[in-house]
Amino acid sequence: MSWFEKTITLKPRQRGFHLITDELLAQLPELSQYQIGLAHFFIQHTSASLTINENADPTVRMDLESHFNHFVPERATYYRHDYEGDDDMPAHIKASLLGASVSIPIKDGILKLGTWQGIVLGEHRDVASNRTIVVTLNGQKHRAE
Repeated sequence: MSWFEKTITLKPRQRGFHLITDELLAQLPELSQYQIGLAHFFIQHTSASLTINENADPTVRMDLESHFNHFVPERATYYRHDYEGDDDMPAHIKASLLGASVSIPIKDGILKLGTWQGIVLGEHRDVASNRTIVVTLNGQKHRAE
């Protein structure tokens, strides 16, 4: 078994749900070395999230944003944590609901996502900075021929 870890920095994005699979893979050529294993992606932030969802129709990501904004409203009278603005506490709640990581099987150097699946960044702040993802790969590498 072989372990590998890498930190990937994503460019800042506007609030919403963003398909980031291609951006992550472009910065992870080491994935091709693994015959079988597991890739773990962890976001090092409390106001953004990672999830796996639809990779083809962008209206799915738009609907996710609409639903979460309705489900977790801004300016709720019971919020105490609002030091960084009206989106601060809702961003933390959304990140907790969706989670900070995803794990995906690796087979023959590729992520074994389903046909319509992709890795999605939930950006829950109105103004966000770069986001940092720690990627950990574990598995059996291809044998040298």
